[in-house]
Amino acid sequence: MRSFFLACSQSTWMRERATRYSFVRRAVSKFMPGETADAALAAAKTLQQVSIGTVFTHLGENIKDPAEAERVTAHYVEVLDRIREMGLNTEVSVKLTQLGLDLGLDLCYQNMRRIIRHAGPGSVVWIDMEASNYVDATLDLYRRSLADFPNVGVCVQAYLYRTRKDVDSLIPLGGAIRLVKGAYQESAAVAFPRKADVDENYFALAQRMLGSEARAHRLRAALATHDVKLIRRIIGWAESQGLSKLSFEFQMLYGIQRGEQVRLARDGWKSVVLIAYGSYWFPWYMRRLAERPANVLFVLRSLFAS
Repeated sequence: MRSFFLACSQSTWMRERATRYSFVRRAVSKFMPGETADAALAAAKTLQQVSIGTVFTHLGENIKDPAEAERVTAHYVEVLDRIREMGLNTEVSVKLTQLGLDLGLDLCYQNMRRIIRHAGPGSVVWIDMEASNYVDATLDLYRRSLADFPNVGVCVQAYLYRTRKDVDSLIPLGGAIRLVKGAYQESAAVAFPRKADVDENYFALAQRMLGSEARAHRLRAALATHDVKLIRRIIGWAESQGLSKLSFEFQMLYGIQRGEQVRLARDGWKSVVLIAYGSYWFPWYMRRLAERPANVLFVLRSLFAS
C-alpha cells in the first residue's frame, strides 16, 4: 500500500486526473483547511485559542522557472506580514526545490535568506527535507543559512541510515531540528525498510536531540510524529531525565490526531500543528496516505460519515 501511494505521488497523470474528482478533494480537506492562505490563517487563529502553535507550508516542489521561485518567495514574505498583523504564534516551513534548488544553490539561497530575514530573529524558518538525493544540498544550505541567521531550522528523516551521523554533526551548531520518520520512496540501500527499525531509530534520534550536548548548544528540538505509542515513550523518557515540558515540542499535521494535539497542549507540552495549503496538494496528500495505513482508514471513515 505504501509503495502504491508513493508511486501515485510521483505520477503527473494521476495528479492531473484525480484532483478533478469531488470525493478526492473532499478527502484531502481532512488534512488541510483549504487551498488559500486565508484558510490557513483562520485555522491558525482557532488553534491558538487552545494553546497550539502552527507552522505554515505552501505546497509545491521542483520548480523549474526562476520567476516562479521568486513568486513563491514573495508569497512567503506576504504571509509572514499577515501572521504578524494577526498576532499569531505561527512560523513557516519551505521546500528548497520550491525556492529554485534545482536551478542552482545560489539562486535558492538568495530566496531563502530573503524569507529568513523577513521572518525576524524570533521566528524560525523551517527547511523541509525532500528525497534522499537532496539531503546533502539541503544540509549545506541549512549550515550556510545558520551561519548568517539564528532563526533557521531543518528537517531530518529517521528512516535514512545516514541521519544519525547528520544529527551528530548538526547538534554542535545549535539551531533547530525537526525529526520526522520520512515519506518518500527510498531503496533499502539508503533507508530502513522495516517500520519497527524506523521507530527504534526515531526514538534513538529523539534521545540524542534532547540529550545534554544538544541542550548545551541550545538546540530547538521538534519531534514530528502522529505515533501516539512513540509519543508516550518519548514523554516517559523525558520525564525520567527531568526534562521540562517546555524544553522541546511535538509537531503534527493538521487534521491528524486532533485529540492528541489538544491533550498535549492541555497537559502543558508544546503542541504545534503543521498547516499545509495551496493547489499543488496531490503529491503531498499521497505521501500522507503512504506514511500510515491509519491515515487511509481515517479518510474512508470521514468520507462515509460525510
